[in-house]
Amino acid sequence: MTHGSSAKVTLITGSSRGIGRALALTLARQGGTVVVNCRKNTGLAHETVERIHEAGGRGFAVAADIETTEGVTALFDAVAERCGRLDHFVSNAAASAFKNIVDLRAHHLDRSFAMNVRPFVLGAQEAVKLMDRGGRIVGLSSYGSLRAFPGYAALGAMKAAVESWVRSMAVEFAPYGISVNAVNGGLIDSDSLRFFYGIEGMPPMRTVFDRIPLGRAGTVQEMADAIAFLLGPGADYITGQTLVVDGGLSITAPPFHADAGSALALPPRPTRDDDRAPR
Repeated sequence: MTHGSSAKVTLITGSSRGIGRALALTLARQGGTVVVNCRKNTGLAHETVERIHEAGGRGFAVAADIETTEGVTALFDAVAERCGRLDHFVSNAAASAFKNIVDLRAHHLDRSFAMNVRPFVLGAQEAVKLMDRGGRIVGLSSYGSLRAFPGYAALGAMKAAVESWVRSMAVEFAPYGISVNAVNGGLIDSDSLRFFYGIEGMPPMRTVFDRIPLGRAGTVQEMADAIAFLLGPGADYITGQTLVVDGGLSITAPPFHADAGSALALPPRPTRDDDRAPR
């Protein structure tokens, strides 16, 4: 199967800002049609649609609260009515309570599931019905699915669940010509990251950068480009996988290079002249 993004119909949840908006504009520049979903901020969603049109694509906004089953149904009903079919479903919207485990209450757990896992599964079920020519499904994850850090237990568990669902969906949806993958982001410079690092007691964000091999936060565009790759023809034979976009953060472990003494500090990049210097 071949699924380039040009002229494709893509639904992106939570796409009025951040990674979702960056992806919407990326696909618009390829001539695609993008369905922009938001819960309440219709003004921002319509602004995103305007930018989609300016970028050469087509699109429209659908306000639907995907934390509810009725909201998921309404969202896909709108896609069916306006487009009649679908090529790509990107589950991007996320929310959770950032608390220590002992402070989590039942409603925190319920909302974490209702916002991060249930709409991905129910949305995928609805997407399959509209993908009459095959398609692509991508779920957004984060490095909290693999690593433990303060305040992230509830959301990290839900992201791990998304990655598990991706593997099962990839097997079951393959006969329909549908591939399913995840993109696992590290520290991505966005409103969500700034909110998380603004929580009382959280260490300063800058203290994390020297633990990242590439030395910086990622951008929403870098995440969007990774997702767009999985939606494009270059990923025809990729399914059931989680693509990690984290600057190398998840491959490091203590003792960190940044904490090492001078004898083990990473040297400057060697040059050919170094090999020719007298010894």
